[in-house]
Amino acid sequence: MSSLGTSFVQIKFDDLQFFENCGGGSFGSVYRAKWISQDKEVAVKKLLKIEKEAEILSVLSHRNIIQFYGVILEPPNYGIVTEYASLGSLYDYINSNRSEEMDMDHIMTWATDVAKGMHYLHMEAPVKVIHRDLKSRNVVIAGDGVLKICDFGASRFHNHTTHMSLVGTFPWMAPEVIQSLPVSETCDTYSYGVVLWEMLTREVPFKGLEGLQVAWLVVEKNERLTIPSSCPRSFAELLHQCWEADAKKRPSFKQIISILESMSNDTSLPDQCNSFLHNKAEWRCEIEATLERLKKLERDLSFKEQELKERERRLRMWEQKLTEQSSVPLLPSFEIGAWTEDDVYFWLQQVVRKGKWNNLPSEFMELTLRTTLQGKRLLFLEEEDKDMGIVSKGHIIHLK
Repeated sequence: MSSLGTSFVQIKFDDLQFFENCGGGSFGSVYRAKWISQDKEVAVKKLLKIEKEAEILSVLSHRNIIQFYGVILEPPNYGIVTEYASLGSLYDYINSNRSEEMDMDHIMTWATDVAKGMHYLHMEAPVKVIHRDLKSRNVVIAGDGVLKICDFGASRFHNHTTHMSLVGTFPWMAPEVIQSLPVSETCDTYSYGVVLWEMLTREVPFKGLEGLQVAWLVVEKNERLTIPSSCPRSFAELLHQCWEADAKKRPSFKQIISILESMSNDTSLPDQCNSFLHNKAEWRCEIEATLERLKKLERDLSFKEQELKERERRLRMWEQKLTEQSSVPLLPSFEIGAWTEDDVYFWLQQVVRKGKWNNLPSEFMELTLRTTLQGKRLLFLEEEDKDMGIVSKGHIIHLK
């Protein structure tokens, strides 16, 4: 920790007055607090230890990236101190009554805020950063209404590795991230498309579906969020581009900013967009219908999986039965006179298994081994053989 102490501004734990928990970030809980000596309202993310996030935040400086102040390094108290966004997360805003006030200007401003912040991370920061967990919960609203990207717990410097482990939240995750494949910065483009969809629809992405269900639908079935038919074409096209399965076909954030600027110059778009926003009751059913279809698809999959498991179970039982039936080694020859005592014993087992000699005394099986009954002797069993416990000579039938 000594190296961290020299790298970052250290803030004393006692110099912070903690208030309410205002959410959970990746790998830690976030609290509103007061930095007493600076008389500043801050956000403190409590952690078990200081890792990559502080290193990333410490080199970033942009209007649309949450500002980093320092770290707490007093065992067992560890944390990251940043600016506090008093209006909460974009997710909470979208899913509250406040979102009813949103119009095209509002959406365009915020869409541009997020795009500029991401462009900075990818192209203008001292080191390229892939966020990997961009979602509306990780975008906060400052007191002046500016959006700021936060929570870099899942982020990586791009020059460290392009192979990513499974991190993030499924409804916002690109297919390649879900599959833990090598990624580029356009995995963030995919997530941006989901955030833009949230702002346009004011709905929760893949609402009611479990994370792994979403992962299966996105990767295996190439499903995407429903874009209502009345959504303005320019927005719909941008969403489709962001959600391309081929990461190379997705636009960069520089291109997205350019697209947004062109859309801002379209004089017919505000009326189209505002009409779409205000007539949610007319198109919300399209989203709900898709969700029901996806849930049914998932239920059908579950049924088929159960059916397959049952078939596999029956197959295993059948294979086990066959294995048991064939567990007796094959006799080396049909020349009975050449059988050893073991061959005779194995032959008797087969006869019993096939149900051809159900009344065979169990003692007989043991006697064949104790008396070293070989094939030649078996062919010439006579009355005196009763002395070894053989009452019936029905076995002779099976030798003919």
